[in-house]
Amino acid sequence: MFMEQDSSRLRRFLISGIIFLLIAGMIMANSVAFQLFDSMLQGFFTTGGQTEFKTMLMKLISTLGSPKMAIVYVVIIGFLLWGFKYKIPALWSIATLGSGDIVAFLVKNIVKRARPVQHLVGDDGFSFPSGHVFGMFIIAAILFLVVLPNIKSGLWRLVCQILLIIYLILLAVSRVYLFATILVM
Repeated sequence: MFMEQDSSRLRRFLISGIIFLLIAGMIMANSVAFQLFDSMLQGFFTTGGQTEFKTMLMKLISTLGSPKMAIVYVVIIGFLLWGFKYKIPALWSIATLGSGDIVAFLVKNIVKRARPVQHLVGDDGFSFPSGHVFGMFIIAAILFLVVLPNIKSGLWRLVCQILLIIYLILLAVSRVYLFATILVM
């Protein structure tokens, strides 16, 4: 079995869902506290100036984490799982990303948060939730739940987990740095 039984999974899912809905509600209501948090976060990641190298690096990180790349990644994961005779996890992976993209699209069009005026990249549409971070979080979750448990070496599994977390953090920072979004999930 790929995913271990966890009696607290539903509780954690509900708590994270409630937190997400509270954040979305605060964004929709243009909460002053949230605007202050946005300003502080934006200032933290853009203080010291935007250099050509940092901008290029952040664009690369952002491109590798784009929603289109998430589709490529899940197709590769699904294909490999299918090839190793893990057909249900392969289908689950693809369905998870597809349903997650639908949820992100619906939330974006309900919240309707505009992108910052200083936006440095060619994204269009609304900025919350970040499609880049949302999609790559789903890819990371698929890897954490389905792929990484099959790595026999505990050290390699830990290294992969750490690299995934670092990449997600860098992706979120890149979206803020590029003024593509202010608050990312």
